[in-house]
Amino acid sequence: MNDPFKIDSPTCISFSGGRTSAYMLWRVLQSNGGLPPEAVVCFANTGKEDEATLQFVRDCSMNWNVPIVWIEYEAAKETADRWRVVDFDTASRDGEPFEALIRTRRVLPNPVARFCTVELKVRAIHRYLKSIGWKEWDSMLGIRADEQRRLAKIGNQDYGKHEEKCAPLGQVGITKETVGEFWRGQSFDLGLPNNNGVTMHGNCDLCFLKPTAQVASLVAEKPERAVWWAKMERLSIDLGRASGDGNVFRKDRPSYAAMAQFTADQRDMFDPKEEAISCFCGD
Repeated sequence: MNDPFKIDSPTCISFSGGRTSAYMLWRVLQSNGGLPPEAVVCFANTGKEDEATLQFVRDCSMNWNVPIVWIEYEAAKETADRWRVVDFDTASRDGEPFEALIRTRRVLPNPVARFCTVELKVRAIHRYLKSIGWKEWDSMLGIRADEQRRLAKIGNQDYGKHEEKCAPLGQVGITKETVGEFWRGQSFDLGLPNNNGVTMHGNCDLCFLKPTAQVASLVAEKPERAVWWAKMERLSIDLGRASGDGNVFRKDRPSYAAMAQFTADQRDMFDPKEEAISCFCGD
């Protein structure tokens, strides 16, 4: 069996900032004796990642001596093409790229139209890769063997013929248990709770694809998390008045402001067994 982590052609290693994609990066480094010249590691920051995620990306780069390109969406300007390169110190931390996208689109993303992942992560990275002269490349995604729904959907995520997606962890049977065992043996780790292989704090902190009970729990843990999301829903109303197409992140559950109030009132009204909606933000 060929080593799926071996790289000999232009390859983008998509690093979400979670334990799984970091483990994938480590496997690439082991198989290639470091980062091969044909590869680029990209982390797309939405501005709504937990600070611990940003620190983890920095720590992986420093501890493994591997360059990681930090990319953010930026509204189109005369001197910019909807992306910019940042670093740990200059990375947005209050949802600025996400808000810029909402203001540009004049509507909020939702479970049916998840344009946030596409624009803030996928296309922002694609535009960067094209800027360095790449025309075709492989995209390595951190999807494990126990994430069958995500693996099955890889072929449906078509963002152009220039990209060929692959999931080497799934190919070799890596599960959340393997990833968990690996990080228990490392000198550093992602500073977020690991609940049976799932990091509910990961990716955008209160992502609308997360189960309602999970969002409520995160708000109860840190009420200020809800501030930005509630602000965006208020903004959508103003933008909707201007465009006639205002909305909220989810029409099938209370607003973020309402959930913040509910958790403050300690009302246990959400289903703890509700499943998250599958997305391609990473782990």
